[in-house]
Formats: sequence, structure tokens, C-alpha cells
Amino acid sequence: MPAEAGVLTEAVVGRPDPRLRPYVDRYLGYREHTPAPLVRQEVAGAFVVLILGWGAALDVTDPRAAGRGASGVNAFVAGPFDGCCTTRTEGEGVGVQVLLTPPAARRLLGLPLGELANRVLPVDRIGGWLVRLRDELAEAPDWPGRFARLDAALTTRLAGSGPVDPRLLGAWRSLAAGGVGVGAVADELGWSRRHLAAAFRREFGQPPKTVARLVRFQRAYATLGRELVTAPLDDGGAAGVTVAGAGPGWAELAARCGYYDQSHLIRDFRQFAGRTPTALVRPRSHSSNPG
Repeated sequence: MPAEAGVLTEAVVGRPDPRLRPYVDRYLGYREHTPAPLVRQEVAGAFVVLILGWGAALDVTDPRAAGRGASGVNAFVAGPFDGCCTTRTEGEGVGVQVLLTPPAARRLLGLPLGELANRVLPVDRIGGWLVRLRDELAEAPDWPGRFARLDAALTTRLAGSGPVDPRLLGAWRSLAAGGVGVGAVADELGWSRRHLAAAFRREFGQPPKTVARLVRFQRAYATLGRELVTAPLDDGGAAGVTVAGAGPGWAELAARCGYYDQSHLIRDFRQFAGRTPTALVRPRSHSSNPG
């Protein structure tokens, strides 16, 4: 596939209104020029990506199932995914990216994330308010104005939506914190593991065991010094810790991040990043999620 590096001409980070920060960690305004087709491999994660763009369109492809992706979109909602995808674009892309934890996305989007799991949907398939918001962002004269419009729209959405089931929110927070097994979370709720898995998957898009694996992978990926869209790991938007510098030995990294052994680490990297840790740390390797 032909690919040429894009030129990021603008990258502006905005901090949401304090009332939104339990749900949204940051806004990222971007403008990128890609003079030739640019293909990126996007890693999986326990988060939802909202892109409100009005520039060049993207094709998003899940190699496991063609129907899960989307073609010719510049405003869409993606995830949560439990496998890597690819994006392809050419031209000038401009827009705003918003990263959401599944509990935050469940409330803001107003639909169970089981309907979004491993899928990319254009915003007109989600709700007219997102289409109108995208158009308003495109018409705004500058990034501060766009971020203020995002604040207003998301605050209105929160005011009109009900809270997430506190039992499932507690289960999410326990799994996102790491070090807690699914069985222990189910026992704390007084639920069977099957009931927890069904309810969790319906509301948050992935079963609890997969979420625990994705959270562990995100931390390992960040330890390699990789930018994983600064993915939020809890409902307050906390991000995984990035450790700069050379990567550790894989057995050491596995132990540090809570893997049983090195082979489990490599398995998750193959599934969630599409390549091994060794391949990712080679010079000129390119794996990213929008960000």
C-alpha cells in the first residue's frame, strides 16, 4: 500500500469545562496534510474515539470483518475495538478528536455500546446533534471557539441523560484500575460471572475480561514510549503512564504490567497492535491511533 508521512500543520489541545472533566480528558484539534495516500495501523483500546472532522475523508478497515469499518467518513464514532484496524486518507484532514471512556460514551451518546463494539459509524447514524455540532465546529473561526462549542454541546447532553448504572460503573473502575480479577468483581456485586459479562458487554461494548486485557495492554504499550491516544483508563479520564527511553526486556515488561509471562504479552500485542513489541520498537515502525 502506498504511504507517505502526513504533515501535521496544527495540533491544539483544549481542556474541557471543569464540569466535563470526569467524562472528557481533553479535546484535540488537528490539521494534517497528506500529499499521497497515508495508511496507518490503529491499535485497539478500552475507549471510544469521536472524530468530528470536515476535511479529507478516511477509510477505516477492520481486517477481521469488512462490514465493521466505514468508507469515506470524516466524522464518526469508533469502538471500543478488541483488534487493530487500519485507516487510509489523502488530502487535508481537519477536525476535533474527543476520547471517551465507555461509561462516558454510554452517557453522552445515549446508546448501549454493545451497538458500537468493533464498529465505526458515521455521526449521522448516531444522532442529528452530532451532525449539527460538526457543522458548527467547521464554521467556528478558531480553536478556542470550537472548544467552547464542544463544552456547550456536551454539557447539554450530560444534563439531559441519566447516570450509568452505579454497579456497572463500579465494576468498570475496578477493572480499569487493574489487579482485580473478573471473579472478584462479580462476587463484590453479588452477580454471577455470566450475568456480569452480559450486562457489561451490553453497556460498555466489550466483556469485562477483554476490558481487563485491553487496560493491561494500554499500560504495556505506553511503557514502550508509544502514544496510545493518551487513552483514558477510568471514568475520570486518567491516562496510562508513559515511560520514555528504551524499552525493557520483554519478560521484565510482562512482569511489570501484570502479564503471566512473556508469551501472553506478545499474544496481546499481536491481537491489539497487529505486531510484536519487537517490531513496534524498530526504527520507522508506525502504529498509532488518531492523536
